[in-house]
Amino acid sequence: MFVAAYWWKVHPGKEEQFRTAWRRGTELITEKYGSLGSRLHWDERERRFVGVAEWPDRATWQAAYDAKMVYDDPATRAAFVDAIADTADEPLLLMEVTDDLLERAPNPG
Repeated sequence: MFVAAYWWKVHPGKEEQFRTAWRRGTELITEKYGSLGSRLHWDERERRFVGVAEWPDRATWQAAYDAKMVYDDPATRAAFVDAIADTADEPLLLMEVTDDLLERAPNPG
């Protein structure tokens, strides 16, 4: 398994817009590119969201990354981009999973 992490700072007041678009975009990326899904975290210290996406392997992630993870839902993409105040040009982390002891629980919503 392969993990890619990304971060975004969001315009004040657009947090829910961002989260809604992030969730829909993640669903579409999973369907189109074969991601295993993602988790969104709030980093209080840095005042940013951090997404950690899981992929079956680096090659699957790389193919999606090279395609810019474009999906066929312009309204979702526009809402996502509109909410973002700042982000990095490259992923925050790219890592191979060596041991996975996470217990999968239902999505808290």
